[in-house]
Amino acid sequence: MKNGKTETATARIFVGLIVLVGLLLSCPAFGEEKATILVINGTVITMDAQRRVIDDGAVAIAGDSILAVGTRSELSPKYAAAKIIDAHGSIVMPGLINGHAHAAMSLFRGIADDLSLDDWLRKYIFPAEAKNVDEDFVAWGTRLDMLEMLRGGITTYADMYYFEDAVARVTKEAGMRGVLGETIIDFPAPDNKTREQALAYTQSFLEHWKGDPLIVAAIAPHSIYTCSESTLKESATLARRNGAPILIHLAEAPFEAEQSRAKHGLSPVGYLESIGLLGPDVLGAHCVWVDAGDMATLAHFGVGCSHNPSSNMKTAAGVMPVVDMLAAGVPLALATDGAASNNHQDLFLEMDLAAKLQKSARRDPKALPAEQVVEMATIGGARALHMEKQIGSLEPGKKADLIIVDTNASHATPMYNVYSELVYALDSSDVRTVLIGGKVVVEDRRVLTLDEQAILAKAQEYKRKIENSLRR
Repeated sequence: MKNGKTETATARIFVGLIVLVGLLLSCPAFGEEKATILVINGTVITMDAQRRVIDDGAVAIAGDSILAVGTRSELSPKYAAAKIIDAHGSIVMPGLINGHAHAAMSLFRGIADDLSLDDWLRKYIFPAEAKNVDEDFVAWGTRLDMLEMLRGGITTYADMYYFEDAVARVTKEAGMRGVLGETIIDFPAPDNKTREQALAYTQSFLEHWKGDPLIVAAIAPHSIYTCSESTLKESATLARRNGAPILIHLAEAPFEAEQSRAKHGLSPVGYLESIGLLGPDVLGAHCVWVDAGDMATLAHFGVGCSHNPSSNMKTAAGVMPVVDMLAAGVPLALATDGAASNNHQDLFLEMDLAAKLQKSARRDPKALPAEQVVEMATIGGARALHMEKQIGSLEPGKKADLIIVDTNASHATPMYNVYSELVYALDSSDVRTVLIGGKVVVEDRRVLTLDEQAILAKAQEYKRKIENSLRR
């Protein structure tokens, strides 16, 4: 009996040891911490306060957030990860932030070019929208735009359009981050025929998406030339009652500035200040026609602004005084605008143009150096969108939104300065991998979250429909 008890105890100990060994083998090695993804071997541009650039760098990710940023030798022994991404020969950097877009308008790309903004809008775009835009149009147009933006390294964008709930659904489907504004305008729109309907739709839209991890729902009164004072005030009241951002076209073209001064005796910025619309919850798109007083006002209220070089050049709207605005303390984002007025969604091209445009306009080769431009496309854009605590730099605790950009090509070799490389040499086709919230959404240039062939086929269908509508 005694021998039997001893054998049973020994067997239990043996089984216990086997279980313990199994547990130890399945756990990280002693001293290691658990990560879901470890990116190694890249040149890491952090865009943190110290602007650290880490050669042979690494980024550890857990869930949707960044755990640590450092050298490979520091992080590899410390973090065990289920997925290792080798970024050898590449730049690892924060995802790009597009400060102003109209995603669904990708389906209008090229229908009207070489026009002033006023003619382009009133003679072509507004009529085309009235004939073609519905919820399905917006959903498919947004999917088409997502393909281009994601593949080009854009991880967050600000959008203004109609049926914005559809934009939000598709943005979430694509795994992208968006600040998405439902457009309010003083004439019958494709989704809402009256201001009252538009405000009610927007209230429902804001409530539905509140607290979503990817979507920030916003309200977007179109502009001071398409919205009355009462519409602008009601939009601001609705936004602030819901704690939502306000997106608005602001001081974009000469006619807007001239009309504002003739009607109100104030600049567009001064007019919005006078009616109480300005605040740190506002993102103004374009802000081209601003003087020193306007810049001081924008900085005082904490208003973010987006610079859209291609679109402003194409419509001859003017040149944003970027250098002066940065000096005044205005948070600036870089942006593409919509594909109908650009006609691309390539933030790498916008970086190149932004730098060269300021140098040319100011006749100063030192104006807006490459590092400042990269800042506008990352942490500066996050500040303009009032999201700098979440995104815009690679730092522990921030969302794991990052891109891997290949530098192993003839147009990018050799690399002496990473900022110069990004602004003047590389382009969107060099982006290889994109992560948003710790999830890989682009891998080896393939968008994993969308059906590209179905989207391209649907875009061709819409082309035929739009062409037929324009003939009527």
